Formats: sequence, C-alpha cells, structure tokens
Amino acid sequence: MATFVLVPGGWHGSWSFEEVVPLLEGAGHAVHALTLTGLRPDDDDTTVAAANLDTHADDVLRLLDRARVTGATLVGHSYGGMVIAAAADRADGRVSRLVHLDAYVPRDGESCWSSTTERYREAFAAGAAATGYAVRPPDGVDPRCRPHPLASFLQTIRLTGAFGRVPRREFVYCSRWEDRTPFAALRTRLQADPAWQVHDLPTGHDAMHEAPDAVAALLLGEGAAHASAQRRQACR
Repeated sequence: MATFVLVPGGWHGSWSFEEVVPLLEGAGHAVHALTLTGLRPDDDDTTVAAANLDTHADDVLRLLDRARVTGATLVGHSYGGMVIAAAADRADGRVSRLVHLDAYVPRDGESCWSSTTERYREAFAAGAAATGYAVRPPDGVDPRCRPHPLASFLQTIRLTGAFGRVPRREFVYCSRWEDRTPFAALRTRLQADPAWQVHDLPTGHDAMHEAPDAVAALLLGEGAAHASAQRRQACR
C-alpha cells in the first residue's frame, strides 16, 4: 500500500483532487489531500499575509509526522511542485517518490516567481495590488478558490541536495494549453535528465478535473501505457 500526499496549486484547496482521491483509495492506498495554510476558509488576514513557501513545506512535514508516514509519494500540482520539493528536501528520507503534476520543479535559489513566465509575474502582481499580500484568484476559476499568499510565490527555495536523492522523480506535462503553459522549457530540461521520468497528458492545466482517471493511472504506475493510449486516441 502506498501513501499519497496531494498538494494543490495556487488558489486551490484539497477539493481540487476530489475526483482523484476515491480512485486512489479504491485501489487500496492511503491518501491525504491538503489545503495549505492561508488558503483555508477560516484563515484570517494575518495568517494569509504570513504564509510563505516554508509555511507550506511545514504543512506537508506536519502531515508526515502526524500520520507517521514513511515512503510517501508527494504529488504537487502547479505551485504545489515548489512545496513538495521543499518538503522532500527536509523530510529525512521519508519520501520515496515525487510527482510534479504540470508543476514547477525548482533548483536551489529559485522561486515560483523566478521560474514562471512574465505573463504570470504580471498576473501575480496585478492580483496582489488590492492587499499587497494576497493574490486574488484568476477570473473564471472554481468559486472555491481563495486569494493566495503572495509571499509563497516570491520566497526562494533552499535545497540541500536531499530533494535530488528521492529515488523516483516524475514530471507530468499537460499539453493542451501550450499557448500559455510556463512548463515547456522545464519539460525539455527534464527530458534530458536521466534522473527524471517525463509523462505527457493531452489535457489542460487542471488535469485532475479534466481527466481524473488518467491522473490516477499515472499515480498508480499505469501512466506510461495510459498516456500513450490517450495520445493515440487524441490523434484519431
């Protein structure tokens, strides 16, 4: 039995994995979907303003401590890739697999801000203009989305090298938003790195909602065959 810890992207909560969780649990695995500090419905302004990348990595580490998890699979979507990288680097070997689901894969000293495109930096800045500390959700997203702590987008990550020693590291590239994705260059970089396994999914960014079965298949280790079948079907 595997233990999955699911970390959402910017503005989202645990609900973003609501269609994937039962598929993993139905396969007999333990699943913990997180809502990060500053994004919970009852978080006050002070909590939102103070939350940064370290705060969110600590959310994951507290879960590992509380549930006494070893051999965890950390799954991070979008911004959540920053969080699982930081958490894995500090987890004292308790993480055996990382899955960056259309997500940032930082190097030491990088941030979500430095890793993304100018388009998204402009959106972060405009979204935080009203408060100076919280980025309002983009237009048209799920109404459950909440303002995201700006400090977590800005803080640089400090990696000791433990992140790079996680035995299994995977990146999932969602290919149906190539006009806007900030991850095209990252995909190229990781394809050239033998330490990483790269999957392609023919979905938009929110693959968990568009194709929960395909996401679950990847997480359950059926991903290569499933993704190949998806690509063949898309080409028909």
